[in-house]
Parts: sequence; C-alpha cells; structure tokens
Amino acid sequence: MTWWVILIEMFAFAVLFTIIVFSYYRGDRKYSPESIHNYPPDIQEEYFKTHERVDVSYRSKNVLLTKSLGILIFILILLGCALMAGAQTFRQGFWLAFGLMVWIGVYDTCFLDWVLFARLPMFRLDGTEHMDKAYHQKWFHAKGMLFPGILVALIPAALVGLLVMWIR
Repeated sequence: MTWWVILIEMFAFAVLFTIIVFSYYRGDRKYSPESIHNYPPDIQEEYFKTHERVDVSYRSKNVLLTKSLGILIFILILLGCALMAGAQTFRQGFWLAFGLMVWIGVYDTCFLDWVLFARLPMFRLDGTEHMDKAYHQKWFHAKGMLFPGILVALIPAALVGLLVMWIR
C-alpha cells in the first residue's frame, strides 16, 4: 500500500467528514432526535425543559437509521480509500479502514467536538445558549469516541476487508 496516498486520504476524509457534519447541522436538522442524541445529557435535559421530549436513545428508530446510514456511507468511502491505497487482502483493507475510522474519531473529538462544537453558535440548541461549560465537556466526547466509537469502527473495517478480498 502507498503511504502518501493514505496521508492524502486522511486529509480528504477529514474535509469530507467536516462538510457532512456542517451540512447535517444546518437549519432545523440539529433539532432532530438523531442530532440531539449527540449532545451531552445535561444539554439534552435543558433543551427538553422547553421543547417536546423525543426519544434520543440508541434504540430510537431515527437514531438507528441515521447511524446505519452513516456506517453505509463510511463503508463506501473507506472501500474507495482502501482500493486507491492499493489494499489487496482482507487484512490490508481491514487495517486501513479501521485506521481511517480511528483517525476520523480522533479528528472529530479533538477538533470538531472540542473546538468547533464548543465554540460555534450554530451548534447551540435553543434554550441552551448559556451552557458554555456543558458545551466544553471533553470527557463526554472522548468517551463516545472510545466506546462505542472504536467498537463501531470494527463493523465498516470488517466489511471493507471482506469487500477488498472479494474485489481483488
């Protein structure tokens, strides 16, 4: 596999992921259950004091559908990355996809969540604008990246490995 291609893919994946996040949180979509699900519990509680309570748990149909669609999109992106980087075996496809998933998890946590989410008003839910400390909860986002994030990363990585093995 070509390492410089992998580095370019890491950069491109981060840009694409950022575009997806900013597009998704545009307008009223941030008030959907699948979006509110990503906020810390104290922000959710404050928001639901003045807005209709909806199911934002992992068992929610909307959350499950959105997460499943996200995994499907990631599989397609990661498969393209694995093939462009020259993956030939299940192991190469798996580790490249898993590495890119870990990379995007770290990028999402350390930059999007800790820096942008915490500071940009576009991510603030109505009625929670005053909760600066709650929006700066680093441990909440780090926990989400570590568990279930790392475990969930195994799913697209395994599927990409299988697809690489099947295609090559």
